[in-house]
Amino acid sequence: MRRDVFQAIADPTRRDILNLVAYKPLNVNSVAEHFAVSRTAVYKHIKILTECGLIEVKQKGRERFCEAKMEQLADVSDWIEPYRMFWSKKLDALENYLETT
Repeated sequence: MRRDVFQAIADPTRRDILNLVAYKPLNVNSVAEHFAVSRTAVYKHIKILTECGLIEVKQKGRERFCEAKMEQLADVSDWIEPYRMFWSKKLDALENYLETT
């Protein structure tokens, strides 16, 4: 089952996992140590992130490493962009109004 990237980032634990592996790959046990939930729960979150294409799990020897694949977040960025532009215009208009009063 291919999941949607929005499903992945909807959960705060998955966002935290993604933040952990964004700058360097970590083994699955290192990721699990950062959370106060069971390793099984962390593995399920990693599985969802993998299904969404946000994380790739690579086997190196006896360990499995999680590596971030941030390219998939382009979908989120593309979706957010019109709203960012809308609010930027509104805030610019507010700034102009406040400067004139």
